[in-house]
Amino acid sequence: MKTPLELQQSLSELLGDARLVSTDLPGTELKLWLIDAHNMDRAFTPDETRRILYEPPYWAFCWASGLALARFLAEQPQWVKGKRVLDFGAGSGVAAIAAARAGALEVVACDLDPLALAACRANAQLNNVQLGYSSDFFAEADRFDLILVADVLYDRENLPLLDQFPTRGQHTLVADSRVRDFKHPLYQQLSMLKALTLPDLAEPHEFRNVSLYHAQREPTAFSSPAQPL
Repeated sequence: MKTPLELQQSLSELLGDARLVSTDLPGTELKLWLIDAHNMDRAFTPDETRRILYEPPYWAFCWASGLALARFLAEQPQWVKGKRVLDFGAGSGVAAIAAARAGALEVVACDLDPLALAACRANAQLNNVQLGYSSDFFAEADRFDLILVADVLYDRENLPLLDQFPTRGQHTLVADSRVRDFKHPLYQQLSMLKALTLPDLAEPHEFRNVSLYHAQREPTAFSSPAQPL
């Protein structure tokens, strides 16, 4: 399959020699268009470093928490099978694609970055699944059974979003390897998973420990209880 032209051009503007390659994800049956690992195995110029810091191509990596969540859904498809799912901050779309492959009725990949949504489309095509797409989480109706969230809490300013996810879905799964003092009354730790970012960024080993948290919205007096997953 041809490399997505729009994504390759954007990546080349950041790193002139960088290229996207179809990459098999270990421990899954999935593949993604990711930056070639060989492009990361060299020193970057100051200008390249500046561009990467200001315009990081998040969508060109499979982050550890996304990979861990994708594996979890493959192993426990009852979380998504026959359900309506939204993947918040979808990035490459790995969690959304895993949900679709596991039998979800509908999956929406949601991301503010147009390039991330383009990556989700390209990766959905690569894996022969159908996704919906959204650039505005708050414009979505409260109609989802499950909200997926992976690698979003690296920016602590995003922590207030934990209150917002249950406004759009009955259940929320959050996969995170960054926050060690995670405390929120709605969320309970469900599992500890292992994964690494691809291509390997030589991150601290602790970032390979991915915590999975679950929140279930409490039914109101005017709504029927959520069906268990």
